[in-house]
Amino acid sequence: MGRIAGGKEPLVRSRKIEQYKTTLALTEEQREVLVGLLLGDAHLETRNHGGTYRLKIEQGEVHREYVDHLYALFKDWVLTPPQPKEVVSRGHASVNWWFQTVSHGAFRFYAQQFYRDGRKHVPQLIHRWLTPRGLTYWFMDDGSTKWQQSRAVLLNTQGYDRSEVERLAQVLNQGFALETLLRKQAEGHQIVIVGRSLERFVDLVGPFLLPSMVYKVPRAGQTQLPKR
Repeated sequence: MGRIAGGKEPLVRSRKIEQYKTTLALTEEQREVLVGLLLGDAHLETRNHGGTYRLKIEQGEVHREYVDHLYALFKDWVLTPPQPKEVVSRGHASVNWWFQTVSHGAFRFYAQQFYRDGRKHVPQLIHRWLTPRGLTYWFMDDGSTKWQQSRAVLLNTQGYDRSEVERLAQVLNQGFALETLLRKQAEGHQIVIVGRSLERFVDLVGPFLLPSMVYKVPRAGQTQLPKR
Protein backbone atom coordinates (compact mmCIF):
# COMPACT_ATOMS: atom_id res chain seq x y z
CA MET A 1 0.00 0.00 0.00
CA GLY A 2 1.36 3.46 -0.93
CA ARG A 3 1.53 6.37 1.50
CA ILE A 4 -1.73 8.18 2.12
CA ALA A 5 -1.62 11.93 1.49
CA GLY A 6 -2.16 14.29 4.39
CA GLY A 7 -0.50 12.11 7.01
CA LYS A 8 -3.57 9.90 7.42
CA GLU A 9 -1.72 6.57 7.25
CA PRO A 10 -1.25 6.19 11.03
CA LEU A 11 -4.92 6.99 11.59
CA VAL A 12 -6.02 4.43 9.01
CA ARG A 13 -3.74 1.80 10.57
CA SER A 14 -5.10 2.61 14.03
CA ARG A 15 -8.66 2.15 12.82
CA LYS A 16 -7.76 -1.18 11.22
CA ILE A 17 -6.16 -2.33 14.47
CA GLU A 18 -9.22 -1.34 16.50
CA GLN A 19 -11.43 -3.16 14.03
CA TYR A 20 -9.20 -6.22 14.21
CA LYS A 21 -9.40 -6.24 18.02
CA THR A 22 -13.14 -6.79 17.82
CA THR A 23 -12.46 -10.21 16.27
CA LEU A 24 -10.28 -11.39 19.18
CA ALA A 25 -11.40 -13.67 21.99
CA LEU A 26 -9.28 -15.70 24.41
CA THR A 27 -9.40 -19.46 23.86
CA GLU A 28 -9.72 -21.87 26.76
CA GLU A 29 -6.05 -22.81 26.34
CA GLN A 30 -4.97 -19.17 26.41
CA ARG A 31 -7.03 -18.56 29.55
CA GLU A 32 -5.44 -21.49 31.35
CA VAL A 33 -1.96 -20.41 30.32
CA LEU A 34 -2.66 -16.81 31.29
CA VAL A 35 -3.52 -17.79 34.86
CA GLY A 36 -0.20 -19.63 35.19
CA LEU A 37 1.77 -16.78 33.64
CA LEU A 38 0.22 -14.23 35.97
CA LEU A 39 1.13 -16.33 38.99
CA GLY A 40 4.67 -16.16 37.60
CA ASP A 41 6.60 -13.33 35.97
CA ALA A 42 4.14 -12.01 33.37
CA HIS A 43 2.17 -8.87 34.07
CA LEU A 44 -0.73 -6.81 32.79
CA GLU A 45 -0.50 -3.09 32.02
CA THR A 46 -3.17 -0.47 31.41
CA ARG A 47 -2.85 2.90 29.70
CA ASN A 48 -6.44 4.03 30.11
CA HIS A 49 -7.13 3.62 33.84
CA GLY A 50 -8.34 0.04 33.63
CA GLY A 51 -10.48 0.23 30.52
CA THR A 52 -8.26 -2.26 28.69
CA TYR A 53 -5.06 -4.14 29.49
CA ARG A 54 -2.17 -5.69 27.60
CA LEU A 55 -0.11 -8.73 28.55
CA LYS A 56 3.66 -8.26 28.69
CA ILE A 57 6.12 -11.16 28.57
CA GLU A 58 9.84 -10.76 29.24
CA GLN A 59 12.47 -13.45 29.85
CA GLY A 60 16.25 -13.77 29.67
CA GLU A 61 18.18 -14.97 26.63
CA VAL A 62 18.38 -18.50 28.07
CA HIS A 63 14.58 -18.72 27.78
CA ARG A 64 14.32 -17.39 24.23
CA GLU A 65 12.63 -20.61 23.06
CA TYR A 66 10.03 -20.22 25.81
CA VAL A 67 9.31 -16.62 24.73
CA ASP A 68 8.94 -17.75 21.12
CA HIS A 69 6.53 -20.46 22.26
CA LEU A 70 4.40 -17.94 24.17
CA TYR A 71 4.46 -15.62 21.19
CA ALA A 72 3.16 -18.43 18.97
CA LEU A 73 0.46 -19.16 21.53
CA PHE A 74 -0.73 -15.53 21.65
CA LYS A 75 0.30 -14.58 18.11
CA ASP A 76 -3.16 -13.33 17.09
CA TRP A 77 -2.96 -10.82 19.95
CA VAL A 78 0.53 -9.49 19.12
CA LEU A 79 1.46 -6.93 16.48
CA THR A 80 5.27 -7.17 16.79
CA PRO A 81 7.30 -10.40 17.28
CA PRO A 82 9.62 -10.79 20.30
CA GLN A 83 12.29 -8.12 20.49
CA PRO A 84 15.69 -8.07 22.28
CA LYS A 85 16.34 -5.60 25.07
CA GLU A 86 19.68 -4.94 26.74
CA VAL A 87 19.53 -5.11 30.53
CA VAL A 88 22.31 -3.97 32.86
CA SER A 89 22.32 -5.35 36.40
CA ARG A 90 25.17 -4.86 38.86
CA GLY A 91 27.40 -3.74 36.05
CA HIS A 92 26.71 -6.84 33.94
CA ALA A 93 24.96 -6.45 30.57
CA SER A 94 22.63 -9.15 29.27
CA VAL A 95 19.80 -9.52 26.78
CA ASN A 96 16.14 -10.12 27.54
CA TRP A 97 13.48 -11.03 24.98
CA TRP A 98 10.03 -9.52 25.27
CA PHE A 99 6.74 -8.92 23.52
CA GLN A 100 3.36 -7.51 24.44
CA THR A 101 -0.18 -8.02 23.24
CA VAL A 102 -2.57 -5.37 22.07
CA SER A 103 -4.58 -3.64 24.77
CA HIS A 104 -7.94 -5.38 25.04
CA GLY A 105 -10.91 -5.66 27.33
CA ALA A 106 -10.53 -9.45 27.46
CA PHE A 107 -7.67 -9.04 29.92
CA ARG A 108 -9.63 -6.73 32.25
CA PHE A 109 -11.20 -9.57 34.26
CA TYR A 110 -7.76 -11.04 35.00
CA ALA A 111 -6.33 -7.66 35.96
CA GLN A 112 -9.21 -7.13 38.37
CA GLN A 113 -8.55 -10.53 39.96
CA PHE A 114 -4.74 -10.44 40.10
CA TYR A 115 -4.07 -6.77 40.87
CA ARG A 116 -4.99 -4.51 43.77
CA ASP A 117 -3.62 -1.00 44.24
CA GLY A 118 -1.15 -1.62 41.41
CA ARG A 119 0.35 -4.71 43.09
CA LYS A 120 -0.04 -8.33 42.06
CA HIS A 121 -2.02 -10.58 44.40
CA VAL A 122 -3.28 -14.16 44.45
CA PRO A 123 -7.02 -14.18 43.61
CA GLN A 124 -9.40 -15.54 46.22
CA LEU A 125 -10.87 -17.88 43.59
CA ILE A 126 -7.57 -19.17 42.21
CA HIS A 127 -8.69 -22.71 43.06
CA ARG A 128 -11.35 -22.41 40.34
CA TRP A 129 -8.99 -21.26 37.60
CA LEU A 130 -5.67 -23.06 38.10
CA THR A 131 -5.48 -26.17 35.90
CA PRO A 132 -2.64 -28.63 35.22
CA ARG A 133 -1.76 -26.59 32.13
CA GLY A 134 -1.74 -23.39 34.18
CA LEU A 135 0.39 -25.06 36.85
CA THR A 136 2.90 -26.05 34.17
CA TYR A 137 3.28 -22.50 32.88
CA TRP A 138 3.55 -21.17 36.43
CA PHE A 139 6.34 -23.69 37.01
CA MET A 140 8.11 -22.86 33.73
CA ASP A 141 7.92 -19.17 34.65
CA ASP A 142 8.87 -19.33 38.31
CA GLY A 143 9.88 -22.86 39.29
CA SER A 144 13.11 -24.73 39.95
CA THR A 145 14.59 -27.69 41.79
CA LYS A 146 15.54 -27.36 45.45
CA TRP A 147 19.06 -28.52 44.69
CA GLN A 148 20.69 -30.80 42.11
CA GLN A 149 20.19 -34.10 43.94
CA SER A 150 16.84 -33.24 45.53
CA ARG A 151 13.47 -34.60 44.40
CA ALA A 152 11.70 -31.46 45.67
CA VAL A 153 10.31 -28.73 43.42
CA LEU A 154 10.32 -25.02 44.29
CA LEU A 155 7.83 -22.35 43.27
CA ASN A 156 9.23 -18.87 43.86
CA THR A 157 6.32 -17.10 45.50
CA GLN A 158 8.35 -14.63 47.58
CA GLY A 159 6.54 -11.65 46.05
CA TYR A 160 3.23 -12.63 47.67
CA ASP A 161 2.08 -12.19 51.26
CA ARG A 162 2.32 -15.30 53.43
CA SER A 163 -1.45 -15.71 53.51
CA GLU A 164 -1.50 -15.72 49.71
CA VAL A 165 1.32 -18.26 49.55
CA GLU A 166 -0.63 -20.42 51.97
CA ARG A 167 -3.66 -20.12 49.68
CA LEU A 168 -1.61 -21.37 46.73
CA ALA A 169 -0.17 -24.21 48.77
CA GLN A 170 -3.70 -25.23 49.78
CA VAL A 171 -4.76 -25.30 46.11
CA LEU A 172 -1.80 -27.52 45.25
CA ASN A 173 -2.63 -29.84 48.13
CA GLN A 174 -6.40 -30.06 47.78
CA GLY A 175 -6.78 -29.49 44.06
CA PHE A 176 -3.78 -31.42 42.76
CA ALA A 177 -2.93 -33.85 45.59
CA LEU A 178 0.57 -32.38 45.94
CA GLU A 179 2.21 -32.34 49.37
CA THR A 180 3.74 -28.94 50.09
CA LEU A 181 5.47 -26.90 52.74
CA LEU A 182 6.56 -23.27 52.99
CA ARG A 183 10.22 -22.32 52.97
CA LYS A 184 11.12 -18.96 54.50
CA GLN A 185 13.50 -16.76 52.52
CA ALA A 186 14.80 -13.24 53.11
CA GLU A 187 12.33 -11.89 50.51
CA GLY A 188 9.33 -13.97 51.61
CA HIS A 189 8.17 -17.59 51.33
CA GLN A 190 8.70 -20.23 48.66
CA ILE A 191 6.42 -23.19 48.12
CA VAL A 192 8.20 -26.54 48.25
CA ILE A 193 6.51 -29.50 46.57
CA VAL A 194 8.15 -32.28 48.55
CA GLY A 195 9.96 -35.20 46.95
CA ARG A 196 7.20 -37.68 47.80
CA SER A 197 4.96 -35.79 45.35
CA LEU A 198 7.45 -35.69 42.47
CA GLU A 199 5.82 -38.49 40.48
CA ARG A 200 2.39 -36.88 40.86
CA PHE A 201 3.84 -33.49 39.84
CA VAL A 202 5.45 -34.97 36.72
CA ASP A 203 2.14 -36.61 35.77
CA LEU A 204 0.46 -33.20 35.94
CA VAL A 205 2.98 -31.05 34.09
CA GLY A 206 4.50 -33.60 31.72
CA PRO A 207 1.92 -33.24 28.92
CA PHE A 208 2.52 -29.47 28.69
CA LEU A 209 6.18 -29.01 29.63
CA LEU A 210 8.46 -27.64 26.89
CA PRO A 211 11.64 -29.61 26.13
CA SER A 212 13.72 -26.51 26.90
CA MET A 213 12.24 -26.45 30.42
CA VAL A 214 12.84 -30.07 31.36
CA TYR A 215 16.04 -29.03 33.16
CA LYS A 216 13.86 -27.44 35.85
CA VAL A 217 12.44 -30.82 36.85
CA PRO A 218 14.44 -32.80 39.45
CA ARG A 219 16.65 -35.36 37.73
CA ALA A 220 14.72 -38.23 39.30
CA GLY A 221 11.56 -37.07 37.52
CA GLN A 222 13.00 -36.31 34.08
CA THR A 223 12.98 -39.94 32.93
CA GLN A 224 9.27 -40.16 33.81
CA LEU A 225 8.29 -37.28 31.54
CA PRO A 226 6.17 -38.27 28.53
CA LYS A 227 7.65 -37.69 25.09
CA ARG A 228 6.29 -34.57 23.35
